[in-house]
Amino acid sequence: MNSTNQSSVTEFLLLGLSSQPQQQQQLIFLLFLIMYLATVLGNLLIILAISTDPRLHTPMYFFLSNLSFVDVCFSSTTVPKVLAIHILRNQAISFSGCLTQMYFLCVFAGMDNFLLAVMAYDRFVAICHPLHYTTKMTHQLCALLVVGSWVVANLNCLLHTLLMARLSFCGNIIPHFFCDSTPLLKLSCSDTHLNELMIHTEGTMVMVSPFVCILISYICITYAVLRVSTPRGGWRAFSTCGSHLAVVCLFYGTIISLYFNPSSSHSTRRDMAAAMMYTVVTPMLNPFIYSLRNRDMKGALRKVLTMRFPSKQ
Repeated sequence: MNSTNQSSVTEFLLLGLSSQPQQQQQLIFLLFLIMYLATVLGNLLIILAISTDPRLHTPMYFFLSNLSFVDVCFSSTTVPKVLAIHILRNQAISFSGCLTQMYFLCVFAGMDNFLLAVMAYDRFVAICHPLHYTTKMTHQLCALLVVGSWVVANLNCLLHTLLMARLSFCGNIIPHFFCDSTPLLKLSCSDTHLNELMIHTEGTMVMVSPFVCILISYICITYAVLRVSTPRGGWRAFSTCGSHLAVVCLFYGTIISLYFNPSSSHSTRRDMAAAMMYTVVTPMLNPFIYSLRNRDMKGALRKVLTMRFPSKQ
């Protein structure tokens, strides 16, 4: 392939998930449409239930409503383009559109990362320092934690996007269903040493630091639970973390399998499957995980649904 400079690469072509016949394309379209609608509806119901039920106006549910908002945005960054690829065969995405998609994907993935850490800290304070919970987890601190997460996530992603924008590209075919840094770097004819250095140092630090905070929080929580004299009391305290732990395992499991494995073990099909898990499946499952394991949330959702869809009796 002849080398071209960056100015001549005006668009990229996203190959999507399948190059199979039209019937399979329609099946992929239907699958993604159902998952996207479930994601948007489920997360918006979580936000509505929390905002309308005064019992849920607590730090834990404030962070959960922010996580639901981020999950809607996260899924909306990739799925509409996937739908266009597989039903309209519109594989083209402009150079600026590709970088914009990469930027927002990075921001929302970072926000998921930070919010999971903030929620772990909230559970740590609630279980390890229950008498001081209301004085420690103030409205000002909760707002500061969320705003700080947005600022750090945006600054981190702005750095990587600007570094990507300075590169020249030798090709424009991306064997993926969204613009990610890894396939874009493979298309570059420029020296990508600085990009890779920032991803492996600053980028890794931004992603790993919240994960370390989560681990430390749950080590302290486990120690506090084991000190409880009655097994039932300890289990009841730890069970409040069950939903959060399930989401943490799902999110970080796919992230680690995708970005922290040796490059020699990567395959395009496997990478796309892992990417689909954390960009599409995880945001869809989060509302179900939190609502099914939480009695207060189930009650609030039931109230919202009966208010919106009253019985005909």
